[in-house]
Amino acid sequence: MRTVRRPTPHRRRVGTVVGLVVLVLILALLAVFGWQRPILLTGTGYAAHNACAVNRIAGRPDPATDLPPNPLVPYLRIAGTGNPTTGSLFGALARQHAWYTPGFGCTLAPTRPALGAASVIDPGANPFTSAPTPAPNPALTAALGRAFGDDLSAAAASELGTRAVVIVKNGSLVGERYAAGFDARTPQLGWSMSKSVTSLLTGVLVARGEIALSTDHLRPEWTDERADITVEQLLRMTSGLQWDETYDLGTPITRMLYLEPDMGSYVASLPPAHRPGTLQQYSSGSTTLLCAVLAQRTGLGAELPRQTLLGPLGLSSAVFEPDAAGTPVCSSYLWMTPRDWAAIGQFALRDGEWNGHRLLPADWMRQSLTATAVGATDDPGYALGWRTNILPDGSLRWPDLPADTYWAAGHDGQKVLIVPSEQLVVVRMGFTPEADDEPSEVALVRDAIATLH
Repeated sequence: MRTVRRPTPHRRRVGTVVGLVVLVLILALLAVFGWQRPILLTGTGYAAHNACAVNRIAGRPDPATDLPPNPLVPYLRIAGTGNPTTGSLFGALARQHAWYTPGFGCTLAPTRPALGAASVIDPGANPFTSAPTPAPNPALTAALGRAFGDDLSAAAASELGTRAVVIVKNGSLVGERYAAGFDARTPQLGWSMSKSVTSLLTGVLVARGEIALSTDHLRPEWTDERADITVEQLLRMTSGLQWDETYDLGTPITRMLYLEPDMGSYVASLPPAHRPGTLQQYSSGSTTLLCAVLAQRTGLGAELPRQTLLGPLGLSSAVFEPDAAGTPVCSSYLWMTPRDWAAIGQFALRDGEWNGHRLLPADWMRQSLTATAVGATDDPGYALGWRTNILPDGSLRWPDLPADTYWAAGHDGQKVLIVPSEQLVVVRMGFTPEADDEPSEVALVRDAIATLH
């Protein structure tokens, strides 16, 4: 007869303890995952949106080269090409989906958003679209080389990360250069340069009489002091809404961009931290909230930028990506070729006139370039969506450049610099998450002035 060995009481106790330890570890891991889930979703949302947009808008096969340094990056996995593109950790956890819609780019959402068909933009209104490649100018070629770090080590040039430079003088394209893998037809993300474009499209609506800078009571749910917030205060970042622009996992800016399906409503739900108009705090939320208001009041939804500004200027490469609610993410998500970014600069330089038509109010750019003094500011020189060389105290941000210089600026070193006294527009695009790119940009504009004067 076979003897059946039964576990001893000691073994049973050991097995029970091991089982309990494993259960506790599993529960602890689940608790940590639940606690950290918003942070993890921020990372996978960034990765999904980036991969979708780089592939489908820019037509590039290398989205990983646009991921910033972050501890999560080695564990991120990407699948799909926009229908959707899915970002996850290890291929299974914290999944986020980005959906591609022609003309509207990529949108983070659990299911495909219903954005409709984007209107077609005729490039004929934009003289830079088909302009011939500028004839070589040895002095300007040398200046472009310095902007790309030709005089630096390979490592330093890579860290500088310049991807495109376009120079316009007296309305003509006079210089351009692109990094390997980029050319005149490659759209590039402007990040916060989108805010300057939003200022321009707001000006178009003001000229049409559809909105005013003084318009308040912008959201029906605002029945407290937020009802006093005006369009101008959203553009100037003086709304007083609670905000933190720190680009870190779990902050309001990253929550807005990567966790909220209706970004405008999220920003509108934030409490007031200051009385409107008393403090200037840089806030991508303010600009995106403004576009939610404008999209709703005009009834244009995701078409708002195309119908007001992008179409009339002939910016055929432009893609202004919306959120899942159909609101253009006006703080951050405008893609265009560097030549189309140059057209934006030229339109501002022309004071809102394009092909013989005035699209902006006669004093719009003057107001846009007036940095008003407020009680405190975390961004001196930020005016109505543009940054100015003349600071509120009268000093110059960049003493080496003419006082009338102003610019649009975006994350990772995006710039459209405009010098009215020189009739000059300089576009610099790149991926510069760590290097200080400002000295090279100032030198580029200074060199362009000296070369083309």
